[in-house]
Amino acid sequence: MSPSVSVCIPAYQAGEYLAATINSVLRQTFEDFELLVLDNASTDATPDILRGFTDPRLRVLRNPEVLPVAANWNRVISKSAAPLVKLVCADDLLHPRCLERQHAVLAGDRSLALVCSRRDLVNEQARPIARNRGLRGLLGRHDSRTVIRKIVRHGGNPLGEPAGALFRREHFDAVGGFDGRWRFPLDLHLWIRLLEHGDFYGMPESLAAFRIGRGSLSAQAQRAEYAEQRSLTERTATAPQWTVPRVDRMVGAARAPGARLRRQAAFLLARRQAEHRATGG
Repeated sequence: MSPSVSVCIPAYQAGEYLAATINSVLRQTFEDFELLVLDNASTDATPDILRGFTDPRLRVLRNPEVLPVAANWNRVISKSAAPLVKLVCADDLLHPRCLERQHAVLAGDRSLALVCSRRDLVNEQARPIARNRGLRGLLGRHDSRTVIRKIVRHGGNPLGEPAGALFRREHFDAVGGFDGRWRFPLDLHLWIRLLEHGDFYGMPESLAAFRIGRGSLSAQAQRAEYAEQRSLTERTATAPQWTVPRVDRMVGAARAPGARLRRQAAFLLARRQAEHRATGG
């Protein structure tokens, strides 16, 4: 019998944090799930760590050669067996009740395409940098067009990273999965496409944690991320199926620099904390 939820972890050179990520999934109060980990031809301790787990809910796969990020993420989901899917990056964490709370919402309402929760930002030692981030103005149920307008007006990604989201496998397949033409807004592009198939529900609890490390984003990467984010926002705003008012586009353009600065501040704080700890401060 197929499980109700598939949790998919794409792992590449993930030895430092992978065990903690897997344990956060295996400790869920909701038990009807499978956990798939796809090792993307790692050469570090990742294979050894995976061999140390014996939980029957865990399936381990390995690529013979390194795949690009989008291809790797798509492959691990393609191997899943459940109707509902959560993708968790190999350094992020789930709250113990994450699957319990999100499954109850998404499985109970077929008109919903996407459920997201708030999330914490944590440093390399999993200590909180900021709590209960995201979903401002998006808590509870919202029709998809309202959410798209909120995304455009936000100027960034108000829905958050993959660990905070739960979606339907049938919708993922219908939109073609993650689109490798996008690098930084890879997840947000998928959320936008999924919303073509149903409505959205934002959960007020912080049910996932996004880990920020010293090497997470260079200055060059920050500029590239910002440019891609603006490109995706403009493309979404002008898509005929959403009929986004021009004023929303103007608000989003004005807010985008602020969204970028808030994200930069979180990454800078994490970097300083890591450097402080490394020097024994």
